[in-house]
Amino acid sequence: MTEYIDLINRKLKESLPSGEYREQVLLDAMDYSLSLPGKRVRPCLTLAFCELCGGEAEKALPFACAVEMIHTYSLIHDDLPCMDNDDFRRGKPSNHKVYGEDFALLAGDALQSAAYGLMLCDDTVNAVGAERAARAAYVLSQKSGTLGMVGGQVIDLQSEGQSVGIDVLREMDEKKTAALIEAACMMGCIAAGASEEQIKAAEQYAYYIGVAFQIVDDILDVTSTTEELGKAVGSDKLNEKSTYVSLLGIDKCRELAQEYTDKAIAALSAFDENTAKLKDFAYKLRDRKK
Repeated sequence: MTEYIDLINRKLKESLPSGEYREQVLLDAMDYSLSLPGKRVRPCLTLAFCELCGGEAEKALPFACAVEMIHTYSLIHDDLPCMDNDDFRRGKPSNHKVYGEDFALLAGDALQSAAYGLMLCDDTVNAVGAERAARAAYVLSQKSGTLGMVGGQVIDLQSEGQSVGIDVLREMDEKKTAALIEAACMMGCIAAGASEEQIKAAEQYAYYIGVAFQIVDDILDVTSTTEELGKAVGSDKLNEKSTYVSLLGIDKCRELAQEYTDKAIAALSAFDENTAKLKDFAYKLRDRKK
């Protein structure tokens, strides 16, 4: 879905204040991580589901960029020494390696505020209506918050140095990885005024590709290189984390990634329009090398 990426990148640039401010270092730190080359998985899914449900991609752009802002803040914080302590992200130095831990922390905080401001500003409300804008913001708050992405990060930190079972690992990945992808897909449907059945189907599709995404991530952490992946490999083993690979082995993980991809594609049967783009996307996530 690369046709969406230019739209998303332009809107992200426009969404940060322009000009000279006393807080310029904060804006520079925010822009640094937002501008790093990435797959833009989540915002692309927002736009794709909006169009699938008969909406206009342009009207869903604020929601697409909001979920990317939340995702970017989570990466900035993940890389901090108190979290995963990673020096590289997307092939470039992590935010705190460039701007320091203090401004990296604040850049992540500011991106959260910017995300909700973008979804609830006058332009967005005028484009999709107050009810849809509010519901999309609520979905993102739930999927990214205490019992969503942040909750998954808590489980992740609590599991370091411990041998946890597959149930704990699955719950962690459902929250830390899949929940934000669920928000992205659901918000696309909401922006287009989709039915409740379609919103639920989008959530299911996202859940399955989200868990498959994490399984593939675990495989790549073992089989890839820092140059290929754009970030340090082997960090899971170094941090003594239980992963799908450590618990199930690589072959079983590949089988599981295929199973979850098949379930994601089955969820698309709730949509009448051509879903080939989203099917292809699921396969590409399964087969990715970075």
